[in-house]
Amino acid sequence: MRRTLFVLVFGVLFGSGALAQAPSQIATSKPDIFNRQEVMLPMRDGVRLQTVIFTPKQTSGPLPMLMTRTPYGVPDNERAIVDPGNYDELIADGYVFVFQNLRGRFKSEGTFVMQHAPRDKSDPRSIDEGTDAYDTVEWLVHNVPNNNGKVGIRGVSYAGWTTAMALLEPHPALKAASEQASPADMFLGDDFHHNGAFRLSYGFEYAALLETSKEENTNFKFDKHDTYEWYLNLGALSNANSKYFHGELPTWNDFVNHPKRDEFWKTQAFASFLSKTTVPNLNVAGWWDQEDFYGPQKVYELLEKNDGQHLNYFVAGPWNHGGWAHGPGDKLGPVSFGNETAKYFRSKIEAPWFAYWLHGKGSLPLREAMVFETGSNQWKSYDAWPPKQEILEKKLYFHAGRKLSFDPPSEGGQVFDAYISDPANPVPYRPRPVTPTYPGPEWPVWLMQDQRFVDHRPDVLTWETDVLDHDVVIAGDIVADLFASTSGSDSDWVVKLIDVYPENYPQDPKMGGYQLIIADEVFRGRFRNSFERPTPLKPDAVNEFNFSLHTNDHAFLKGHRIMVQVQSTWFPLIDRNPQKYVDNIFKAQDADYTRATQRIYRSKEAASSVILPVIGERSDQ
Repeated sequence: MRRTLFVLVFGVLFGSGALAQAPSQIATSKPDIFNRQEVMLPMRDGVRLQTVIFTPKQTSGPLPMLMTRTPYGVPDNERAIVDPGNYDELIADGYVFVFQNLRGRFKSEGTFVMQHAPRDKSDPRSIDEGTDAYDTVEWLVHNVPNNNGKVGIRGVSYAGWTTAMALLEPHPALKAASEQASPADMFLGDDFHHNGAFRLSYGFEYAALLETSKEENTNFKFDKHDTYEWYLNLGALSNANSKYFHGELPTWNDFVNHPKRDEFWKTQAFASFLSKTTVPNLNVAGWWDQEDFYGPQKVYELLEKNDGQHLNYFVAGPWNHGGWAHGPGDKLGPVSFGNETAKYFRSKIEAPWFAYWLHGKGSLPLREAMVFETGSNQWKSYDAWPPKQEILEKKLYFHAGRKLSFDPPSEGGQVFDAYISDPANPVPYRPRPVTPTYPGPEWPVWLMQDQRFVDHRPDVLTWETDVLDHDVVIAGDIVADLFASTSGSDSDWVVKLIDVYPENYPQDPKMGGYQLIIADEVFRGRFRNSFERPTPLKPDAVNEFNFSLHTNDHAFLKGHRIMVQVQSTWFPLIDRNPQKYVDNIFKAQDADYTRATQRIYRSKEAASSVILPVIGERSDQ
């Protein structure tokens, strides 16, 4: 069981590649590099945390320590970190590796609290993940033999969040950090909600994974192979507790009790308490991260506001959740990048980063931001992210005949395209059958899936440019600007920006006509004025919905097309909006769900568009 649990650490945090590769590699090799020590490390309030320490058997002098704090389990033996090759570059540089289970997980004492809010500093007895990190560093520097007094912390996903929390009150010996795919706001853009829309399949299955049992990671047992069908049969969200959880999962109960961005969500969000760092921090994101793409960008943005010492850096590449931490990274799903991007990150960015701060060797591997430009498949270096130089915001407008153009619409009046959104027949977010989120393996790569599986549906609107006669390169924030109405009193709007490959694509024939998502997001209409005070939509009234699809760096190549899709369901990734306003969707009844007529406007007065940060073009192009 312990070996399986540490494989889950890499599977959940670092992506399906490690999940698939680790078992066979663990079974075939017998490294003998480290001495392993397990301790119950005491915190300031007396609670002890299960901590394992791997010290190299051969070393020429004192070494720095590199720590990861996780809720997913710690390794039984060194093979789990040596065999997959994920740590090769760091092992070669020489570190004492430390892994620690959070409170209430596995052998660690205390109570596990999902996304534990920062402590009340006026109470000297208060604790949070930051104080636990501080106390851990304090113990390590005084008790681990032959250490050089310097500690780094790194982690992906939840361990990325604990990394960021360690920056709040950092121990003086904490000299470097790398927050990777950390959530930053669970209501606005990360695991559990996007712009107030609940991420149903992830939220349901993740709560079950972590809170069904303290001693193991427990996947929910579905009785349907197709979870699309299972969640549809579940009906209203109120049925989750009445049929399955019975009020026993704290996180699910939090979802139910906090359906808007109240103090519960605000006190967890980094925007309310993370404003600067005295510790160098490398923020890492993946363009196709299926879980926490918003978070690392937001953490970088927040720290950048007060970064007078230039300690805040950003890296993004063509990866899914944690995909940079394993494998070569030369492809994701069916898309090839022509570069071993993950290996490049680990060897040319991450390892030199920690070597510079913890060993005092080499030079910094980036000047501020380094991102991989997909399409052209090349690394780009910038002085800021998003870049500020040579960027022109250009609106890509919706037109009649499902056309997309940089030319503004000339028609006036009530000009629109329409569809019927039916909660009883929601648009699937990936081709059916939709397998469970965990253990996958489809979930980690769903953002790479060809969108032709939905573009024929009558409840998905599609607009497309002509074939591009030159490359259109974007770098920065992509924004959806919809003018829309609904016959209901609430609605979701899903927008996808898509790169359409040429029908004849000889370099990779199976990619002919492929529709690849570049950017996407959902917005829940009730929050158009405020995430704290939701209000109904007036039926059939035109509203402007302006929301970010987040940053990206991508080249739409000559011969390709640019496509935009709009829909109102994305199931079961996003829960079904009843489309009739209710105060709390988690308490809605089956009878509350109703069909609605949706209209997307494209007139001079209401010109729906996607705003692109185009690089290297003049305003008259």
